[in-house]
Amino acid sequence: MASVFSTSICALGEGPLWHPEEQALYWFDILGKRLYRNDGSNELSWDFDEHVSAAGWVDHGVLLIASETSLSLFETATGETTFVHPLEFDNPVTRSNDGRADPWGGFWIGTMGKNAEPGAGAIYRYYDGTLTKLFDRITIANAICFAPGGTHAFYTDTHKRKILRVALDADGFPDGKPSLFVDLTEAQANPDGAVVDAAGNLWVAHWGVGRVVCYGPNGDLLRFITVPAVQSTCPAFGGPDLATLFVTSAADGLDPAGPKDGMTFAVEAGTKGQPEHRVVL
Repeated sequence: MASVFSTSICALGEGPLWHPEEQALYWFDILGKRLYRNDGSNELSWDFDEHVSAAGWVDHGVLLIASETSLSLFETATGETTFVHPLEFDNPVTRSNDGRADPWGGFWIGTMGKNAEPGAGAIYRYYDGTLTKLFDRITIANAICFAPGGTHAFYTDTHKRKILRVALDADGFPDGKPSLFVDLTEAQANPDGAVVDAAGNLWVAHWGVGRVVCYGPNGDLLRFITVPAVQSTCPAFGGPDLATLFVTSAADGLDPAGPKDGMTFAVEAGTKGQPEHRVVL
């Protein structure tokens, strides 16, 4: 079982990101409108005026952050935010959710209704100054991650309980229609955030059961890791050798919440992750 990495309790912990230059973990409390940073010795946090949910690293101390209305650059030293591009800014129903940088330096970001309104969300890619809608009519966009070498991407609509895989072209855009990778309908499991390790295995947090499940490149279930929080939300590989699996969780909606619900955890996964890709602006 994973151990506690941070005792800070998040209403909806999400978007863990290991910054390879800083050797530190960033993550969000979406409902708390807060960003956290922990390098294993010190923890910092920053508050925002709207929901923030996912980030990609741009430079030392600089992140591209997705909020409910925009993509913005955030400088951790000053707390300064610089607008980059609107993101459904004219739609008060939605907010950003899961996201991750791709191997080309683009940034994929999913949206969803603030109350999980059916089909209100979408998945976009910000690349070369342009935001392109890739998939729409999504209820809860999650599990955005990329296979080694950028051969394909994964994503899910948690509401539908199916993890999809889509091939990518030479510029990192979807090439053809998505195909089914793992169907969790019969298991009644809810796929949340995900990450791919260096061997091409997909690690997916299962919301509501306190675990992260590992699937092989062909979709076979290989193993799972439990965390001491019911609502596990998203994994990320980090640490000096990328062998530590960090897992965020959520306390929202639990009555009563357990003592570790909403905390962030770490465990030696027995495998190594891929370095998080840098966002190129």
